[in-house]
Amino acid sequence: MPTCRVCRGNFTQDQFISGNGPRYLVCANCGVEQGMVTPDEVPQLYDDAIMRARFTAVARRHSLWFWLIIGWSLWVFLFNGTPLWGNASLVVLILATLFTPVRFFLKGPSHRAEMRRLTP
Repeated sequence: MPTCRVCRGNFTQDQFISGNGPRYLVCANCGVEQGMVTPDEVPQLYDDAIMRARFTAVARRHSLWFWLIIGWSLWVFLFNGTPLWGNASLVVLILATLFTPVRFFLKGPSHRAEMRRLTP
């Protein structure tokens, strides 16, 4: 994957502006920030609303994994030694551990559809 000369980010070829000289291998975001192109010339540039919506979609998809790691960490450090809360939280964590991968893979097509909808 090509690397942007300005921000050093790796992007696919369609995220770069076309041109030679100073515009060669410059991503669309850096091209707009540097004044090389106008926002109307780069259709692949995301506005702030689309960027927030895409970030929210990705955060919703991966949040279960985050909470699962937090839950297991809390159980190991806090609830492991307590008899009632330790056993109850262990059962909940085991069920969540079994449920999370299934939900992750079943929601994959709808996530891809939402990301495709949010792509300009």
